[in-house]
Amino acid sequence: METITFRPIGYVETRAATIPRHWSVSDEEGTLHIDRQYQEGLRDIRAGRKIVVFFWFNKSPGFEPEYLVQTPPKTGERTGVFSTCSPKRPNPLGMSVVQVLEVDGCSIRVRGIDMLDGTPILDIKPHVEADRG
Repeated sequence: METITFRPIGYVETRAATIPRHWSVSDEEGTLHIDRQYQEGLRDIRAGRKIVVFFWFNKSPGFEPEYLVQTPPKTGERTGVFSTCSPKRPNPLGMSVVQVLEVDGCSIRVRGIDMLDGTPILDIKPHVEADRG
C-alpha cells in the first residue's frame, strides 16, 4: 500500500480540565491556532457557523490487533473499531464538528471541543447540513 503523509496546519489550545468523549456532548471552548501560511484560507469562516475539524489523535497508543474490537463506555457492548469513535484506530484520525465563536487572524475560538490541548489539526471543512425542504 502507498504511504500517505499529513502535515498539521495548526494545533488546538484548550484549558478544559476534562475533555468530553464526543463533540456532540461538549460545551467546552478552545482555540484552533492555524499556521500563518494558511490564514487566507480562513477568510470566509464566520462566528455562528459550524466547521468540521480533522485532527490526529497524537496521544493515542499505537494500534494493535487487539483494538479491532473494543467496548465503548456508552454502550458497554463489544464493537468493531470502525463502528466506534475510539482514538485507538489503525490511523488515529479524528473528526469533530464545532461552533465558531470568533475568528481573529489565524485563531478560531470554538465551542464543542473534544480534543486535547496541543492536538495537531490536519484540515478544516465547512459543516453543510442537507436541505431536506
